Amino acid sequence: MTHSRRRFLEGLGGLMLAGPAMRRAGAEGAILTEDGLYRQPWFLESFLDLAEDVENARKAGKRFAVMWELKGCPYCKETHLVNFARPDIAEYVKTNFDILQLNIIGARKVTDFDGKELTEKQFAARYGIRFTPTIQFFPEDAAGLKEKPADKREVARAPGYLRPDDFLALFRFVREKAYETKSFRDYLRAKS
Repeated sequence: MTHSRRRFLEGLGGLMLAGPAMRRAGAEGAILTEDGLYRQPWFLESFLDLAEDVENARKAGKRFAVMWELKGCPYCKETHLVNFARPDIAEYVKTNFDILQLNIIGARKVTDFDGKELTEKQFAARYGIRFTPTIQFFPEDAAGLKEKPADKREVARAPGYLRPDDFLALFRFVREKAYETKSFRDYLRAKS
């Protein structure tokens, strides 16, 4: 028996021994990938062309966001294992957003809104991404973004970890387009 098949069978046996609730949580929960990042099974699979991703999200009635992470980042792990583990958060985000996960030091090629092809690491530098997790939210439509400088393309940003209730509120803030009339801080105050 090959090593990978044995590991698969051992993992399957562990799931079979776990209770039904554990299996359900495992089936829908975060997956630790080979590159050391946690990932939600419903995150966007993409050709890494941002204008195309925004357009596809718009056609699906969703908003587009980029979530920046780093292997070993404790707050990235917390976002996946605490925030996204809450069914109300996972369901709201999954229903209303396409999330593209990028690695702040990654080497995959990403095509920016202006057609420029950059590595994930170069893209992060271009947009001033310095912390993980960071979530960038973009407008509903990519039209006009290529003419704007990188720092003017987002409608909102979460630089760092947010507690679950604030995390969900930020996604609602973007989905409701509240950023057009108020800051996120004012939005939170109005909701409390």
